[in-house]
Amino acid sequence: MTDLEIARETKGKHILEISKELGILEDDVTLYGKDKAKLELSLLDKEDKGNLILVTAISPTPAGEGKTTTTIGLADGLRQIGKDAIVCLREPSLGPVMGVKGGACGGGYAQVIPMEDINLHFTGDLHAITCANNTICAMIDNHIMHGNELKIDPTRIEIHRVLDLNDRSLRNVVIGLGGTANGMPREDHFDITVASEVMAILCLSNSLADFKERIKRMVVAYTYDKEPVTVGDLKIEGAITVLMKEAIKPNLVQTLEHTPALIHGGPFANIAHGCNSLIATKMGLKLADYVITEAGFGADLGAEKFFDIKCRYGNLKPKAVVLVATIRALKMHGGLLKDELKEENVLALEKGLANLKRHASNIKKYNLPLVVAINKFSTDTLNEIKVIEDFCKEEGYLFSLSTVFTDGGKGAIDLANKVVSLVEKDNDFKCLYELDLPLKKKIKEIALNIYGAKDVIYTDKAKNKLARYTKLGYGNLPICMAKTQYSFSDNPKLMGAPTDFVLTISDCTLASGAGFVVCLTGDIIRMPGLPKEPAANKIDLVDGEIEGLF
Repeated sequence: MTDLEIARETKGKHILEISKELGILEDDVTLYGKDKAKLELSLLDKEDKGNLILVTAISPTPAGEGKTTTTIGLADGLRQIGKDAIVCLREPSLGPVMGVKGGACGGGYAQVIPMEDINLHFTGDLHAITCANNTICAMIDNHIMHGNELKIDPTRIEIHRVLDLNDRSLRNVVIGLGGTANGMPREDHFDITVASEVMAILCLSNSLADFKERIKRMVVAYTYDKEPVTVGDLKIEGAITVLMKEAIKPNLVQTLEHTPALIHGGPFANIAHGCNSLIATKMGLKLADYVITEAGFGADLGAEKFFDIKCRYGNLKPKAVVLVATIRALKMHGGLLKDELKEENVLALEKGLANLKRHASNIKKYNLPLVVAINKFSTDTLNEIKVIEDFCKEEGYLFSLSTVFTDGGKGAIDLANKVVSLVEKDNDFKCLYELDLPLKKKIKEIALNIYGAKDVIYTDKAKNKLARYTKLGYGNLPICMAKTQYSFSDNPKLMGAPTDFVLTISDCTLASGAGFVVCLTGDIIRMPGLPKEPAANKIDLVDGEIEGLF
C-alpha cells in the first residue's frame, strides 16, 4: 500500500478531541476543518512540563533515511508505553513535494494526518511567508522608484523574491523592464520560500512581539555608502507582522495513532537552520511530558544548528538524542552506488560505519546521551543488522532496531523505553562555541570539530563580508552553515567520515533578523530545480480524490 492509502485507511479523531486531551480550551483553538487547527500563543504562558528529545540522522542518501518517520513512530511508541507525548515537526515545502524528495509526513504506519493537506497548502503558512517576503521586495523597489530617500544601492539589495516551488529559471532574472512606469531595471533573484530569512525569523521568534522586532532589524539592502538598510528603515515592520499574525500560530494535527502533532515552520537544513518553530517546540513543552522533534538532514547540519542556534535562542535544554541510521546509507558511505544498496554487502557496511561513529562522537561534544535507532528497511539482511548491532555494542552506544514504518508505534516500544532511560538521567548540555568568539573562529570550531576538516579557507568575497559584518556589530551572531547534506565536507561525493580536506567558504550572507550569519560552502543553490521526471507528473485528482501523492 502507498503512504496515501495507509493514511486514508485511518479515521482520525476530531481535532477538538486531540486538543482536549492536551488540556486546551476551545477558545484557544481555531479550526481549519475537522482535522487541523491553529493554537493561540497564550498557551505559551503555561508552565513547562516536558522533556525535549531530538531526532537526527547520519549523512543521508538522496531519498532520506526515515528521520521524520522515526520521529513520529517514537512519539507513538512513547504513548504505547503509557507516556504523555507530542511530536513537533517542520511543514513540507511544495517544491520537494512536486519535485523528487516527496513530502514530510513520515511514511508507512508512522505518519501524520491529513497528509494530503499537510503536504499541499495546509493552513497557508508558507503562502503567508511568501507574501510577507515579497511585500518587502516590492516596498524596496517602490522606494527606489519614488526618489530613493534612503539612498539604496540597487546593486546591493540583499533580499530576494521567493516562491514555494522548484523553478531554476527564476534563479537569475531582470526586473523593471518596459520603461520608467515599470520601475528601475535591475538584476534580481528568486529563492525557494523555505530558504528565506522571513521563514527563519518565524522559526526563531519567541512571540509575535519578538517576530516584529526581528523583522524590524532585518537588513535587506545597503546604501551607496555601504550602510545597512533594514525593514525598520522602510517603516513596514507593522505591515509584515499583520501578514504573519495567523501564520505564527502553531498547527495542531495528529498521527495515525492519534498522538498530538504540532507542525509549524520549515526551513531547509542545508541552506537554513532546519528546525520547526521555536514557538511550536516551546508550546509542546507546555502540553506534554515528552516532546519529540527533529532537525533536518544529518547531525552535522540539522542537529548542530538545533543546538547552536535554536536551543541558544530558545534557552532550550534537550534531554536526549536519537540518531537514525540505515544500512543502505551506511553502505553508500562504504562506497556503493545508489543502485547497489539493496544487495547485501557486509564489507561496504563495515566501511561506512565510520560515518555513524563521527555523528555519534559529535553529539557527545554537546554532553548529550544518545541512542542509535536502526531504521529497518525490507532489503536489510540479518547479517547486516548484526554487523551494525555488534558495532554499537563495541562502541558503547545504546541502540534499538526500529520497525515503525511497518508496525507504527509498536515498532518503537524498545526505542521508547531506551529514550525514557536516557531522559531520567541528568546531562550538562552545552553549545559548541561561545558567541563572543570572532566569526572566523566560530566557523573553524564547526569545520574542525564537527565536519573533521583540517582547515578553512575563504574567498575574498567571503572574507570581506565577514569583516564588514563584524564592523557593523554583527560579530557576536552564531553561524549557520550552508553545506551539502551528503558529506561532512563541502564535496557531496566525499563519503564516509573524511578528515584530510579543506573547507572553502565561498560566500556569506547576513540574517540579522533571524540572528545568524550564513556561510556558503560548495555549490549551494537557494532555488532548487525539478528533475527530468518530477513527482508532479504522477499526481492527479480522480473522482474527487488525490492520487499519486506518495
